Amino acid sequence: MESQGKTNRQLRKANCVSTEEKMKKRTPSVIVIGGGMAGISAARTLQDASFQVVVLESRDRIGGRVHTDYSFGFPVDLGASWLHGVCNENPLAAVIGRLGLPLYRTSGDNSVLYDHDLESYSLFDKAGNQVPQELVTKVGENFEHILEEICKVRDEQVEDMSIAQAFSIVFKRNPELRLEGLAHNVLQWYLCRMEGWFAADAETISAKCWDQEELLPGGHGLMVRGYRPVINTLSKGLDIRLSHRVNKIVRRYSGVKVTTEKGEMFVADAAVIALPLGVLKSGMITFEPKLPEWKQEAINDLGVGIENKIILHFDNVFWPNVEFLGVVAETSYGCSYFLNLHKATSHPVLVYMPAGQLARDIEKKSDEAAANFAFSQLQKILPDASSPIHYLVSRWGSDINSLGSYSYDIVNKPHDLYERLRVPLDNLFFAGEATSSSYPGSVHGAYSTGLLAAEDCRMRVLERYGELEHEIEEEAPASVPLLISRI
Repeated sequence: MESQGKTNRQLRKANCVSTEEKMKKRTPSVIVIGGGMAGISAARTLQDASFQVVVLESRDRIGGRVHTDYSFGFPVDLGASWLHGVCNENPLAAVIGRLGLPLYRTSGDNSVLYDHDLESYSLFDKAGNQVPQELVTKVGENFEHILEEICKVRDEQVEDMSIAQAFSIVFKRNPELRLEGLAHNVLQWYLCRMEGWFAADAETISAKCWDQEELLPGGHGLMVRGYRPVINTLSKGLDIRLSHRVNKIVRRYSGVKVTTEKGEMFVADAAVIALPLGVLKSGMITFEPKLPEWKQEAINDLGVGIENKIILHFDNVFWPNVEFLGVVAETSYGCSYFLNLHKATSHPVLVYMPAGQLARDIEKKSDEAAANFAFSQLQKILPDASSPIHYLVSRWGSDINSLGSYSYDIVNKPHDLYERLRVPLDNLFFAGEATSSSYPGSVHGAYSTGLLAAEDCRMRVLERYGELEHEIEEEAPASVPLLISRI
């Protein structure tokens, strides 16, 4: 009996040792929820660190709000299309440079129009008369002066206010900045472009926080071949499950359990949540236990805007050889903006880009009606315009997989909400443009938060399970010059 007891104790000890050895050899696992730029960059980083990674994506494609379409026979981006900050400091520069992807620079640094400058454009009134460039330049200087005055106004106020309210206060204090007639309409067009940058109306944009994001040097470059090559390269070799819509995330000390709407279950040591802010806001995903109040407030209080694209493909080019066309009007809602892709890509394509309430109103129309509306705006300035032969319409606001275009600061809410949304919660890690306090609303912001979430996740999992001998091999990014042009 004594001999048998001893044998049992030895067996138990052997089993213990075996379990410990097995744990040491165990491959750490992570579920990445969302196959957009943030999710793919996180998954790429973790898999390269020898983690077992599975990506769950609700769409039937990867990329999320990065969506390059080829139905015209050439690439056009229905979602993000610019690299904001054409410089080596941009986190995406190394990837784009190594792939040899060309960029078309649409502006230099510190442009009042953000991703455009006044090098190549044509503005018209609703009667089709071209606005003198001298007036556009003069009103642009006036607009910059107004923004400087807004900064003074907000610094004097304890409470926040909207950009629209700040405009009113500036005009009361400085009547000479208030413009009339055509000059007023041009000023409204500048405001329209500002609203396009935030994908929101001036009545909702925070005057305290509107300039808190960091603008990288080098100006702004259009991805001539679209963003698809970037996302395809980063996703190569990853285990990606398409059409897997997550509806429940259970968080426990021992790991996470993720369930899809079809009842499929995935278990891992940790999860990276790289979902659009609009989806998090919708409540479509149940968290167990519930997210703490500070995390839920960050989700609730960040703004999510809407900017769409109506892409018109023509038989031939009949418009001026400029980078963009615009229609000025009495209100920013009535203004229009067309990006001329022919200038950058040599294809006869114009892209109409409504934002804010106008974008929401157009989303209520059918694709055909939306394309007709965009064409009607073009006919105001070019009455003899030929009809498009093809068109594409984005619907980022009503798309259940996005429920918005990108995040922005709303009135009376602090800018640190981005950081609060990013902060990990036990073994849940958050990524996406809405978790980037420096680069919100940008592709490189999404990409960099994916890298950061992956590193946080790697460190947390390794700490929890001990040294698993899965160290990342540091590899200096190849310094390949970016291919930039401007004609």
